[in-house]
Amino acid sequence: MTGKIVNLNTARKQADRAKKRAQADANSAKFGRTKAQRKLEESEADMARNKLEQHRRDEE
Repeated sequence: MTGKIVNLNTARKQADRAKKRAQADANSAKFGRTKAQRKLEESEADMARNKLEQHRRDEE
């Protein structure tokens, strides 16, 4: 039997890189938004807050 010789250090480092890459992709999907998306969500929240404020009753 002949097999391919594998450097265990290299194999371990490659596995670690793949694991970190998978975690980074998951974080990007979970938290990653473009600047335009963040600004749009912020402006929508401001508009909703202003609309709610306009309907507030004055307490005298």
